[in-house]
Amino acid sequence: MHYLVAVDGSAASDRAVEYATGHAIAFDATLTIVHAIVPEPSVVDTDEMFDDREARREGGWEHLEQAETIATELAAQTGASIDVETQLLVGRPAHAIVNFAADTDIDAIYLGHHGTSSASEGDAAGSVASGVIDRASVPVTVVRRGALLPIE
Repeated sequence: MHYLVAVDGSAASDRAVEYATGHAIAFDATLTIVHAIVPEPSVVDTDEMFDDREARREGGWEHLEQAETIATELAAQTGASIDVETQLLVGRPAHAIVNFAADTDIDAIYLGHHGTSSASEGDAAGSVASGVIDRASVPVTVVRRGALLPIE
């Protein structure tokens, strides 16, 4: 089995990492953690564009390192081992996540939910989560911040 969890550095995505890690441990699955950065439009000055792109790339790697630490520490706390991989994606997040999942034979996708969307906005899951749910060909689990972990 091979699971994917998409992160953005938020508390909600940290909870999704914990949840996905619990499932990966239970089913002896590899866990791939991804973060997507949106490419900058070419309208801005090239020096500014390069600096911003580098800053976003560095921030993305920091999110991935934080998530990898969460996964490996949780596994260690339970006495389990887990194979964790990280990947920085470039593109619109929902598209990049779904395309990566399809290209790497992912069996399930996990995402955090911030809880900032309202039913009146017509998007109860959040824009990235909704986009992944709409496009993915594998099961998608949207994890709320207060979700119980499968290993608690």
